[in-house]
Amino acid sequence: MGTYVVKRVLQIVPVLVGITLLAFLAFAIGPGDPILMILGEQASTDVVERERARLGLDQPLHVQYSRFVVSIVQGDLGISYRSREPVTAVILPALRATIILAAVTMLFTALIGIPTGIVAATNRGGIIDQITMSITMIGISAPAFFVGILLLLVFSYQLRWFPASGMRDWSSVILPALTIALHFGAMLARMTRSAMLEVLGEDYIRTARSKGLSLATVDYKHALRNAALPVVTLLGLQAGHILGGAVVAETIFAWPGLGRLLLNAIIWRDAPLVQAGVLIIAVMFSFVTLVVDLIYSWLNPTIRFS
Repeated sequence: MGTYVVKRVLQIVPVLVGITLLAFLAFAIGPGDPILMILGEQASTDVVERERARLGLDQPLHVQYSRFVVSIVQGDLGISYRSREPVTAVILPALRATIILAAVTMLFTALIGIPTGIVAATNRGGIIDQITMSITMIGISAPAFFVGILLLLVFSYQLRWFPASGMRDWSSVILPALTIALHFGAMLARMTRSAMLEVLGEDYIRTARSKGLSLATVDYKHALRNAALPVVTLLGLQAGHILGGAVVAETIFAWPGLGRLLLNAIIWRDAPLVQAGVLIIAVMFSFVTLVVDLIYSWLNPTIRFS
């Protein structure tokens, strides 16, 4: 196990190098001039050139990229073009907000998706199955901006149960988390149902039932554990997506997360901030996939890593 973890961590390194290169080139050769975004269109040529030299943007691309990589290795993510603050100071509060949103969203997703999928599978073909699958189809099809606005109108403006925007207290995260979780929970419910139906048709399940074991024991102890692998895979992918920034939900509810921060940074062509954000997202996503692989071995001890 330890050897496998070390190998996986080492495999992440070239991935991160490739991601940093793509993020760097996207701004280095992309349209628009970050200096003009900082100084404005009316800035004189001399001022523009001085600022370009101060930021090192007048140097060849390979020199800029080498300096960028060396700074990352040294733990320096650079200075934001717009705020003139260290990128770390700008990005850490947004990262904290995103982690909070992701954790609550994944909790809601699991609470919505897994029980719904189990109930649908154990009532296959019945009215409960048909109702739950119809509801999940609506959840998958409904756009996030529509769901978010609907939740905002009902639970914030009409009922006044939750704050409309910002990150004030624990209640502020409920609506943005639900906006994302309703879609992901619907996907997870359908995946759980499919995985459960496949396992429930296996011979060992029929044998367990013939021995007189209760339905709860068969369904939850035997079937669910063996059906959990694809469910865990989907949860891992969803967690990576949320950590990457649920921009729509963060924008609707003015949640100060990483996705919203990076969207604004792209608009302002704040290259150091975007590059650092992309790198952090890549690291977190790689960590999530590693955790998912380790959970596989816990759910199914027959899995061996090499």
